[in-house]
Amino acid sequence: MAGVYISYPFCAQKCTYCNFASGVFPRDLEPGYLDALRTELRNTEWPWTPETVYLGGGTPSLIDSEALSTLLSEIPAGTWQEATMEAAPGGITPEKARAWRRAGINRVSLGVQSFNTRELARTGRKHTAEIVEREIAALRAAGIDNFNIDLIAGLPGQTLESWNHSLEWVERIQAPHVSVYMLEIDEDSRLGAEIIAFGQRYGAPDIPSDDLIADFYEIAIDRLARAGIARYEISNFARPGFESRHNLKYWRREPYLGFGADAHSFDGRWRWQNPESLEDYLCASRSKPARTPADPTAEHFFLGLRLSEGIEGDWHPFQSAIERFIEDGLLEIHGNALRLTSRGVLLSNEVFAEFVGEPVS
Repeated sequence: MAGVYISYPFCAQKCTYCNFASGVFPRDLEPGYLDALRTELRNTEWPWTPETVYLGGGTPSLIDSEALSTLLSEIPAGTWQEATMEAAPGGITPEKARAWRRAGINRVSLGVQSFNTRELARTGRKHTAEIVEREIAALRAAGIDNFNIDLIAGLPGQTLESWNHSLEWVERIQAPHVSVYMLEIDEDSRLGAEIIAFGQRYGAPDIPSDDLIADFYEIAIDRLARAGIARYEISNFARPGFESRHNLKYWRREPYLGFGADAHSFDGRWRWQNPESLEDYLCASRSKPARTPADPTAEHFFLGLRLSEGIEGDWHPFQSAIERFIEDGLLEIHGNALRLTSRGVLLSNEVFAEFVGEPVS
């Protein structure tokens, strides 16, 4: 069964670390964007009833509750096993939570990033740990017990003490799912560009070392495991039964349709992408985007190896690379599966790079 992804690129503020195609756009663009989304959904020929729905961005929790309900009504109803809304802490009210549940949302992903007030302030976030705790209580009271907490390892000024403080809060609120992302440094975020330029803004000089960020990640693996939250993908941890059904589709190469600016789609054979920017999406004709044939062999490796369970199947196309990585301690064979080692997880981009492009023997 397939999934649906809906992109909502509007944010209340642009965080310094963010490298997504989102931003603080004029709010008078929102009605036209929602109209375009509804039109795109309405004109879709659905070959199946979606199993999962995911609203990301951006901050889709900003969508008016009535507009959200209208938007979701354009998706074939059926029984969604999972319908996720990404949300920024600080804006979730009991009324909103109840409205989301009525609209079919049964999972919320909270962009917490840290439970340390100083770290949050330096990135542009305005919530506190107490606000997150209160809003999770509102979600649970509305019947949304399935939620995710996003954390970032490597924020400016982050220390072992502050990182453990954030993990203590995760344990305190008994999160069923946690995502731990190591800070990405690239020119697509203000903080990343500042670090690359050896600048002083956004706390760039106070970024922890690579070794310390790796320590943060390994501490999270250990502490979350002891709390019953096991790693099932490089950046994702869950209690049994709370793994993200929608995101698993990406790593298992199951089909999904994307709607909105910069949304990607995959039907099992072909991949395609909507215009990246909000303006280009609104100006684009409703003609279908160009499709690119998927590379099932390469994708099986660089997507499937993200999962802790690893992959099975024919490894011959990349036999020499696999043997080298096994010798280097980055890959291992466990039963019938090939998977990353603990060291390989930390160097996963180096491993995945071997599986992009033509297979080598």
